[in-house]
Amino acid sequence: MNIDEIIKSLENEYGKRVWSEHRDPVSELILTMLSQHTSDVNSRRAFDKLVSDFKTWEEVANADPDDIAQSIWTAGLANVKAPRIKVILQMVMQRRGSLDLSFLTELPMNEAKLWLEQLPGVGPKTAGCVLLFSLGLPALPVDTHIHRVAKRLRLIDEKTSADKAHRILEPIVPPQEIYSFHINMIEHGRRVCHAQNPKCQICVFTSTCPSSKIGSGKTTASSYTMDSNKKPVR
Repeated sequence: MNIDEIIKSLENEYGKRVWSEHRDPVSELILTMLSQHTSDVNSRRAFDKLVSDFKTWEEVANADPDDIAQSIWTAGLANVKAPRIKVILQMVMQRRGSLDLSFLTELPMNEAKLWLEQLPGVGPKTAGCVLLFSLGLPALPVDTHIHRVAKRLRLIDEKTSADKAHRILEPIVPPQEIYSFHINMIEHGRRVCHAQNPKCQICVFTSTCPSSKIGSGKTTASSYTMDSNKKPVR
């Protein structure tokens, strides 16, 4: 399968996704920081509490880390995330004179990513989320679902790390398809291509996925996720 066939199959199954701005760049940055090592439900709950407790991001930047931690405790690792959020906001203000990150649209993509990744705790996924969701730039964040599905479809090698996957996957997806591809790959990972017990029997890629091992009636979780070298794909 080539990437165009994968995109088309996903859109036939889940629909064509059209970009619309999710949040302003700083809000998207903070939400993505909160989402690290926790669920979407918990991170959004923490984000909403943070926004409720503080009037502006400038106020968060000047707040005591303990007060920030109290607001975001549902996201987990609050004592790590709180000071990091404070430092990030302060660094942006020091470097830009404000918390307006819209200037990133004026930079070449690699420079925009580098600018964000110089902030503490910001890696390729977080930078990609800010650029894609807030600014509509063709950056491709690779989360755990995309990483797993891409391995099983052999878009990336079994040993490819999530960070390296960003550099491999983004160039092969047409820029105008990146948003739809991103959302649909996550949807597919959540609904069908689970880490354990993937539903290969109902997968849109059943007949073409190189990781599909559906046999004559009986299947097991391990048989679904074995590569040609008999190593489990995770």
